Amino acid sequence: MTPQMQSAARPQPAIDVRGLTKRYGGRAVVDNFSIRVERGQIFGFLGPNGSGKTTTIRMLCGLLTPDEGSGTCLGYDLRQQAEAIKCEVGYMTQRFSLYDDLSIQENLDFVARMYGVARRREAVAATLEKLGLAARRKQLAGTLSGGWKQRLALASCTLHSPRLLLLDEPTAGVDPKARRDFWERIHALAAEGITVLVSTHYMDEAERCHRLAYIAFGKLLVDGTADEVIGHSGLATWVISVHGAGGERALALLAQQLRGRPEVDTVIPFGVTLRVSGRDAEALSRVLQGVAGQDEFGVLRSPTSLEDVFVSLMQGAPDNVA
Repeated sequence: MTPQMQSAARPQPAIDVRGLTKRYGGRAVVDNFSIRVERGQIFGFLGPNGSGKTTTIRMLCGLLTPDEGSGTCLGYDLRQQAEAIKCEVGYMTQRFSLYDDLSIQENLDFVARMYGVARRREAVAATLEKLGLAARRKQLAGTLSGGWKQRLALASCTLHSPRLLLLDEPTAGVDPKARRDFWERIHALAAEGITVLVSTHYMDEAERCHRLAYIAFGKLLVDGTADEVIGHSGLATWVISVHGAGGERALALLAQQLRGRPEVDTVIPFGVTLRVSGRDAEALSRVLQGVAGQDEFGVLRSPTSLEDVFVSLMQGAPDNVA
């Protein structure tokens, strides 16, 4: 098979953008962003508050026009076919954006009308059943807990059978069980062939994604699978514990000392331990041998986590405001 035939046989990605840039007040809040998301993937989008995640998501779904760059979403041109993109994307915003004074069923019926869903009543009824909302269909949205509002929001953005879901920090403020249930539904949707791009601050959620991208101050810093991101970081990590009473103060003092060492990239308090990472494993090991020689501390090598990597990335990212 020739390269041209292979290219033709390869399915078109759900998202394929290059050089996306958006400026406000002369500052690039998204700067030369490029990414490719395959169909049926759950793609995790990570970064600190103000990093440009929401602006990027809004460009991808046709709500914002990029100042520079080009690409496609679901095969449609971002610049020329934004209206077509909106019809086939489900966008779940950070904040609950449905009507508090309408019931669950009334909210879904309103959304179905907006999208011109065929056989509207049947579609709403099926969505209520699928998302476990049928028993609460007459409850006012404003009286729902965070977890149920999240479920209603997901129902509203899947009602019109989109091919792509863009979920902007969908689990912020909900309890662990609601988060777990939400992610079970996301994986079920991906199994049906729906592509999902989800922004999150939770590392356990990032690990549930097929691939990840990390953005800071408008720039894409890294993307790949969780294992690839960790492997490419080059970080080596140790965990330091403390023995005896007053250990918390001893750990705090040790953390201050280690943060001043050139061999140390990150020091992260984690319960009653410290996670210490650096890119020169041998040099950091020598530093920690001195710590291990003190009777009050225990030092053990540990696998590097996504949180270790992302804290390190954030510390090294240039601030686009500054």
